[in-house]
Amino acid sequence: MSWRPQSKFARTVDAIEVNAIALILGLMTGVTFVNVVLRKLFNSSLIWGLEVTLILFAWLVLFGITYGFKITSHLGVDAITNALPHRGKRITSIFAGLACMLYAFFILKGSWDYWAPFAALQPTEGRWFPTGFAEGVRDRAFYITDQVPMLGVFRWLEDAINYGDTYDKLPRVIPYTALPLFSALLLYRVIQATVRVIRGQQASLIVSHEAEDEVERVARGEYEE
Repeated sequence: MSWRPQSKFARTVDAIEVNAIALILGLMTGVTFVNVVLRKLFNSSLIWGLEVTLILFAWLVLFGITYGFKITSHLGVDAITNALPHRGKRITSIFAGLACMLYAFFILKGSWDYWAPFAALQPTEGRWFPTGFAEGVRDRAFYITDQVPMLGVFRWLEDAINYGDTYDKLPRVIPYTALPLFSALLLYRVIQATVRVIRGQQASLIVSHEAEDEVERVARGEYEE
């Protein structure tokens, strides 16, 4: 049994996430299309187009991973678990959820530690678990993207983290913010999915070995509104 939004709030949040993913994909497509037209017809290009597309693609991947846990759409190998009795399946699913939670926590810590210096903040101490914040780490707030123009809406960052110096390109802290943001969302979604497994609201964190069940459901028209 896969996840379905039940409350009005859950449906609203789901609609926001779906539209955000669609917006990112649309922007990627639009920028790429415009660049192709400019090159072929006008021998020109958006010099920042490729970099923006790469940033958006990274955001799309990170966002998609979190959403996949939410709607139980990740594929996985279940040949062994399918041979187990119901209790065994449930135990292995809970264990897998706890393992994913630990892994997502490590990703969140690593993401913060990487992003923090770009935001003039301090990374955490501790190899596996945060034991405090490091001191004296040189910030990287002055690092900028290669070609992406600076947007006026982010000029406040010049005084906030760059000691009043102006940016001639978009600072890297902006695209890199997706790392801790989506890592935190990933941990939250894994916790949600694990709780649903514990409550018996879904069988596991994955959809199927090779999505045979999903193909059958589509064939039966179960996803049609």
